Amino acid sequence: MDKKRATKNLDSLITKVEAARLRVSEHHIVKIIGISKYSTIDDIKTLYEAGQRAFGENKVQDLKIKSEALEEFPIEWHFVGTLQKNKINNLIDLNPTLVHSLDSLELAEELNKKLSIKNKKMSCLLQINSAYEDTKSGVDPKDALDIYKKIIKFYPNIILKGIMSIGANTENRETIKKSFLVTKKIFDDVKILGGIYCSMGMSNDFDLAIECGSNMIRVGSTLFK
Repeated sequence: MDKKRATKNLDSLITKVEAARLRVSEHHIVKIIGISKYSTIDDIKTLYEAGQRAFGENKVQDLKIKSEALEEFPIEWHFVGTLQKNKINNLIDLNPTLVHSLDSLELAEELNKKLSIKNKKMSCLLQINSAYEDTKSGVDPKDALDIYKKIIKFYPNIILKGIMSIGANTENRETIKKSFLVTKKIFDDVKILGGIYCSMGMSNDFDLAIECGSNMIRVGSTLFK
């Protein structure tokens, strides 16, 4: 991907994000995470030079390779994939800005244990299965607030920064919207507990997610096409 195309992709995305954001409020700020899992190191570099600063990977090994190759750039790295327990130590060593996929109390317990051994802390989002789909990870929406409070109380090495969800896997915009509104309601509840990010919306539904209250979107193909 050349610089011209990267700039065009980023400008086009920002224009769409702006339009959706302003439909909510002129004070509503949305952070864009470029999901680079199918992209090359050079593509990330090109997009960085075009102005994109935050990138997300869904495999610990890919995050390691890409972050090390691009360590001269002050990139904000996010981990967005399913975190396997045997990869926790590797992820801690990479020190990502934010982990979007804390998807159970068991994982929080294991992560906290390994963080405390290394005397480190990690910023995370609690992943919620707002679409109620078996194929998706995340806690049940009805348990989300309780689990969020438990993590704050019992796992001090995890700094919860909010919540994350993936929209319903369907073409039906109303069904997708319904899943986003479930997440937004939970986000409203965790804001008083210090939650600042409501991460929802991907390349095919970010406009809808923003209108439902998302302030962090995860887009790959839109940026890297």
